[in-house]
Amino acid sequence: MKIENVCVKEKEMEVRGINVTEFNEVELLLRDSFTETEYGYQGEAELVKKIRAEKTYNPELELVAVEEYQVVGHTLLSEVAVGEGENNTGLALAPIAVRPGLQNKGIGTALIREAEVRAKNLGYYYISILGSPEYYGKFGYQPASEFGITAPFEVPDEAFLVKALELDALENVSGVLRYTKAFG
Repeated sequence: MKIENVCVKEKEMEVRGINVTEFNEVELLLRDSFTETEYGYQGEAELVKKIRAEKTYNPELELVAVEEYQVVGHTLLSEVAVGEGENNTGLALAPIAVRPGLQNKGIGTALIREAEVRAKNLGYYYISILGSPEYYGKFGYQPASEFGITAPFEVPDEAFLVKALELDALENVSGVLRYTKAFG
């Protein structure tokens, strides 16, 4: 199912699929926004390039938030899988970035909500994320361990989160989450 490149506008901000011409601007945004975080820049722009090069990359799942013709936010969903079975394919939301100085203004929220809508419309069953349980809990993300899903690397249980996109979508899904090769 193909998703039309619809736009979500909130207060002069537009959330939409990325244009190829914005790749360089997104790279700068990722470098700037992650440099300012607690853990610093850890190659997020390189990760995005690797994801784009994979056969499972779907440009409909790479979103930007734009204000006054400037990219102010970005997120990307890439395929993941857990175990075997009908509902095993989902998405990882990573990375998500908002321009420094513009956090806490709803940009991240708008990106997450649009990403979830697109994922559900494309038939994915769940989204996983590695992040703050306080922040992502507001969107319904729960510790993946509650569903019998574990990370393929060591991570605090409370920070490895998942959200079902359909009722009972994670009912028969359990095991180690498998990321694409881009994640290393």
